[in-house]
Amino acid sequence: MATLPPSDTPPPKPGSRDEAAQDGFLREVDEALREEQLVSAFKRYGKPVGAVIVIGLMALAGYLWWDNSQKAEAAARSERMIVAMERIAAGSTETGIKDLELLAKDASPGTRAVALMELAALSAKSGNNPDAIKRFAAIAADASLPQAFRDLATLREVTLRFDTMKPEEVIARLKPLAVPGNAFYGSAGELVGMAYLEQGKPQEAGALFAKIGQDKNVPKSLRSRMRQLAGGLGFEAGLDEPELESEGDDEAAASSSAAPKP
Repeated sequence: MATLPPSDTPPPKPGSRDEAAQDGFLREVDEALREEQLVSAFKRYGKPVGAVIVIGLMALAGYLWWDNSQKAEAAARSERMIVAMERIAAGSTETGIKDLELLAKDASPGTRAVALMELAALSAKSGNNPDAIKRFAAIAADASLPQAFRDLATLREVTLRFDTMKPEEVIARLKPLAVPGNAFYGSAGELVGMAYLEQGKPQEAGALFAKIGQDKNVPKSLRSRMRQLAGGLGFEAGLDEPELESEGDDEAAASSSAAPKP
């Protein structure tokens, strides 16, 4: 009997099909187990995670709505303020004042402060100083309003009452404002210096006038006046600057003691 030539292909190993089948079975079991774990985890944590996502989306939507609402309200308040001031400028003072009185009850501290300051300034402009003083004092004492408006109201109140106040009262009210860096340093410092002079303290007054005269953040016209006062008291505050600056600086000086603007 003839024998077959040897083949290059090795004979199948015993049990190789069983091992492949077993590997496939194990993979299927592993995938099933993972699916079961995923379903179990989803059942366990799905609702809390979903709730967190929903809450986050609701919070984002609420913020976007609030932000848009705030901007719309601010624009409306600004428009109402402009209309009120235009009416006053056009001679419809009573109507403009009524508009300002409504704005003075607004929920926004900034809008309320501007309206209250304008009403007080109108009283001062009309010569009704007692009413203006009362209004400025109320603004200065209102802790719910922005500090800058309260400081300006304090300055305006003391300016109107200066002739009837004791020097120590003026100093006590304005000394916190008469410091470098404060927006009202120059104007408040001038009144404090005048109070020092009334107390017979020319050294304190002269030193303060000289410092104000050297401060570049103070309007030019006020610096010039402070240098003159300091020089008259024997203090050196530097030379007056040449008239090369724009008119805007002088306008800024005038506005430092004028009625507040929105």
